[in-house]
Amino acid sequence: MSVAILSAEEVRRALSVRDLTNPAAGPHAMQRLIEGALEALRLAWGCEVRVHRQSPIVSIVSNYDHLHYPPDGAARDARYTRYVCDTALLRTQTSAMIPGLLRRLAEAPPEDVLLACPGLVYRRDCIDRLHTGEPHQMDLWRVRRGATLGTAELREMIEIVVRALLPGRELRVAPARHPYTTDGLQIDVRDGAQWVEIGECGLALPALLEESGLEPGRTTGLAMGIGLDRILMLRKGLDDIRLLRSADPRIASQLLDLEPYVPVSSMPAVRRDLSLALAEEDTPEELGDAVRAALGDRAELVESVEVLSETPYRALPPAAVARMGIAPGQKNVLLRVVLRALDRTLTHEECNALRDAIYAALHRGSAWEWAARPVERPIRSP
Repeated sequence: MSVAILSAEEVRRALSVRDLTNPAAGPHAMQRLIEGALEALRLAWGCEVRVHRQSPIVSIVSNYDHLHYPPDGAARDARYTRYVCDTALLRTQTSAMIPGLLRRLAEAPPEDVLLACPGLVYRRDCIDRLHTGEPHQMDLWRVRRGATLGTAELREMIEIVVRALLPGRELRVAPARHPYTTDGLQIDVRDGAQWVEIGECGLALPALLEESGLEPGRTTGLAMGIGLDRILMLRKGLDDIRLLRSADPRIASQLLDLEPYVPVSSMPAVRRDLSLALAEEDTPEELGDAVRAALGDRAELVESVEVLSETPYRALPPAAVARMGIAPGQKNVLLRVVLRALDRTLTHEECNALRDAIYAALHRGSAWEWAARPVERPIRSP
């Protein structure tokens, strides 16, 4: 499979992102969430709990093949996955740890154990108040010999976890499909008038357990994956995912516990609309990832990137074609970028410089429009 490979600098930048689930990187409220969920499950089940952390660089086989993803599945597409070479990637899910852990269990099978795998995962994603390219997940897999774990135990697990993480929230489940489970479910909780997805779960695929060396027929499992960023935002009443990493002492001091968040003074938002010539196949997720790559550490100043409209080349008037230098096979995308620092007011010059950096990274036309002073036109690879 031919894939787009990250540069060494892109890999370095991704690996430098702090893992908020890891106490070794400093205390954070996300760790309180993990502790609460694991303690609730331990008390309910009386089983051993094992917490595992592993390198986020994993083989393609571990991330996809061992979890029964089809070879041509959309999940493998480089538009959504960050490959570091032809055989490895930055994991897209903490489930990538599970097949190896199951094989280790098979060497000395326990009677009843809960595997907890928290950590960062890496995606190409859009930019808004709810999404980031490096979200935190936790896989929770209960593996038991003897009495079969079934849908009743799965429903019990959902109730325990949601009650521990988001007490008092109404929950609902809906059917969902995962290649490594059966009887899959999506878990949603109510947030005002809306339902918000916080995780998915199912019964561990019998073939996966058997392939790992666990005794077929005698060993069964429950599998759950939860999104920790979104859960913490709901728990504390946060409306912007960037707050989870804020260095502002007024904000950071509130992210050491699970008490409701008290907003600090809100900084004004600045909007910049960009008219871009892009490839017809470009997606919002790819645009978000390109913006993060172009801005580096300054990406934290971008609150959202929203596609307002898309117009194919053939539908554009001649004046628009000339203004952008757009070509057949491209589309015109009107992109709204919202800039807002969490702790200060951005200057007009800063906003224009950020706008131009995003424009230079995304625009694929032969004519250019700058907000600040003209800059050297980027050289595109053929």
